[in-house]
Amino acid sequence: MNVLFVCGRNQWRSPTAETIYRNDDRFNVRSAGVSDQSSRKVTTKTVVWADVIFVMESDYGSRIRKTFRELKMPRIVNLEIPDVYQYMDQELIELIQQGVESYFDDQHQSD
Repeated sequence: MNVLFVCGRNQWRSPTAETIYRNDDRFNVRSAGVSDQSSRKVTTKTVVWADVIFVMESDYGSRIRKTFRELKMPRIVNLEIPDVYQYMDQELIELIQQGVESYFDDQHQSD
């Protein structure tokens, strides 16, 4: 499954998520940002590639839907993680893992 993690500038939160799940055999992971200042920006190619997009804040999901409205949108899941953490902060890691695993647990139960 292709998983895209998105935050504002692709500086702290989404790269942390990508690092956490990089070696997880369940997923192919990438990270990107919605800001013009992002080190890696969300593109048509990354949206099409993704089976699910985890956004750190709801505004990012809205921006992706608006910017790429002509595309068939993958599921977008809001992790609701504010921009107050540094890269690989332990609390950030725990919040990401809780949100991602909760989503996939719910998906598994509905299968």
